Amino acid sequence: MPEAPVLQSLIANRWQGQRPAQALRSALDGRPVAYAHEEVPDFAEALRHARSQGAQGLLALDFQQRAARLKALALYLNEHKEQLYRLSRQSGATRADSWVDIEGGTATLFSYAGLGARELPSGNLLHEGPAMPLGKQNRFAGTHILVPRGGVAVHINAFNFPVWGMLEKFAPTFLAGMPCIIKPATATSYLTEAAVRLMLASGALPDGCLQLIIGSTGDLLDLLDGQDLVTFTGSADTAARLRVNPNLVANAVPFNAEADSLNCAILAPDIGPDDPAFDLFVKEVAREMTAKAGQKCTAIRRAIVPQRHLEAVAERLIQRLAKVVIGDPALEGVKMGALASHAQQADVRARVEQLRQSSELLYGDGQGFEPLGEGVAEGAFFQPTLLRSHDPHAPGGAHDIEAFGPVSTLMGYHDLDEAIALAARGKGSLVATLVTESLATAAKVVPAAARLHGRLHILDTEAAEESTGHGSPLPMLKHGGPGRAGGGEELGGLRAVKHYLQRAAVQGSPSMLMAVTGEYVRGAQVLETEVHPFRRHFEDLTVGESLLTHRRTVTEADIVNFGCLSGDHFYMHFDELAARDSQFGQRIAHGYFVLSAAAGLFVSPGPGPVLANYGLDGLRFIEPVAIGDTIQARLTCKRKIDQGKRSPKSEPQGVVAWDVAVSNQQGKLVASYDILTLVRKREAPAGQ
Repeated sequence: MPEAPVLQSLIANRWQGQRPAQALRSALDGRPVAYAHEEVPDFAEALRHARSQGAQGLLALDFQQRAARLKALALYLNEHKEQLYRLSRQSGATRADSWVDIEGGTATLFSYAGLGARELPSGNLLHEGPAMPLGKQNRFAGTHILVPRGGVAVHINAFNFPVWGMLEKFAPTFLAGMPCIIKPATATSYLTEAAVRLMLASGALPDGCLQLIIGSTGDLLDLLDGQDLVTFTGSADTAARLRVNPNLVANAVPFNAEADSLNCAILAPDIGPDDPAFDLFVKEVAREMTAKAGQKCTAIRRAIVPQRHLEAVAERLIQRLAKVVIGDPALEGVKMGALASHAQQADVRARVEQLRQSSELLYGDGQGFEPLGEGVAEGAFFQPTLLRSHDPHAPGGAHDIEAFGPVSTLMGYHDLDEAIALAARGKGSLVATLVTESLATAAKVVPAAARLHGRLHILDTEAAEESTGHGSPLPMLKHGGPGRAGGGEELGGLRAVKHYLQRAAVQGSPSMLMAVTGEYVRGAQVLETEVHPFRRHFEDLTVGESLLTHRRTVTEADIVNFGCLSGDHFYMHFDELAARDSQFGQRIAHGYFVLSAAAGLFVSPGPGPVLANYGLDGLRFIEPVAIGDTIQARLTCKRKIDQGKRSPKSEPQGVVAWDVAVSNQQGKLVASYDILTLVRKREAPAGQ
């Protein structure tokens, strides 16, 4: 093996670190993979660079542009992923383990790129509406906006997912326009450093938006202020220590912790050894014990099963674990690699000894355990270990001690209430799985367990084919949990992006709110021109540009014809006597007729820049429309989003949301909704 390199920190756009310090040993054979560097970075310089150049570069782009950069970054990393796979093997990870880390990370980038393109505006202000009137005449209103915080996000990550752990925090931070400083766990930081070098080589990242620390954070946390933010993934003990940093407390720096927890899986009493779901439970527990060698913050540490099935579950679990081939992941057939470091190996061994004081060892005594491969005797391998609790209700044991490796403890229960109580003994966890085929059981267990778990995974034979599994956090769903699990939240789609934005309430006239938000607010001044808004190209449209249509009186023939066309013969539209006894006292028009009639009032029928209508948002039928009522619509350009996309004919286009308000002859609002359209841009002159 060639001489191991010295890893470097990326501070203020410079790679720093020359002198070797701590050796980072291969989990496979103990030889050095890399060295941390001895030099201490200037963290004040890192913060200055992030707050100036980093913030400036990010805010020169808008939400849509940053979403496009995330997609480009994900594509680049996927093109160069084999470099990361080769290095990941040194952490003891199998190809499947590395896939979760590496391609799970790029999938998260893709997910946030798509989220940004779909959900976020063209700008750096997100209107969290709708605006609400604060006065009787709607001359004074209020709403909420979200804007970039203006500070720096410090991300402190765990050793078990050196790529995904970085990217699942980086993606929403970048999308929100906040520069970040990444501090990976030192043991596997060689893989994070390699990923960061690829990220910079992609050309997708503005200068200063991402910096990297190899080694200690030194005085970094002491230099943060109230606009900054800290996220942490790791042990509950470390989270508790960092959370009370005097500077973080004094400046109210937000601190988000996602900590390792004593997650559980419950086998419901309706499932027996002859049921397919029984094997689903066994497979799920075994997979969570052996994937990443059990080094997952979501791994199943407590398997809670009906007392009468304890022996059967233990027998099948042992059979499955005995078939797992352990060794060098480069060898064909190996399904489980080593723990990430020798320090981790020693820690897991010590924790298992503690657990054995309250539990019986069922599998994993080390007898005959010989991983496959050359030099593996010096590796950080650990045999899958299954225990059974002597008394699940006794203090300590698997409810309090976590061996962060391929270790799980079985415990029995007599009824569902006891199972729920045992799950709660973990004092808060990231995820719990319930295996059941009973709808009633799920309806009872999930609400009771939800207060102490960040995510509930219900597994039955219907879901099994598509289920991503107990231990798979997804970008669009919350990842985090209460209590011991840290109390914080990560991922969660748009929720995560908003975590890195500052929310503010804004009050003023509707016109002022429209000027601030860049979005039409009901009651604001509108711009009426002789040109129909549907005849304008995307660039030429102005938010607030509006059309007040001519009127249409609804007749009985309209209702009859619409009913015959649609097949909707609901009594309120056709039965005079029944309608007279209803809350409306008379026959009324179909709501969807009102919608269609309004379209007939405001649509410009000839070919033009409006290419397609692809949906409605917020549709409400507010007042009934009776025979003889006269309706009129107001169509107003509400919001414009430039996604930088083209039509199938390669026409450049943008998204326009139109506010539609339909009123009757008394001026009362009868229907309200937004129309989403694709609008063609003007063709750019040749050469541009």
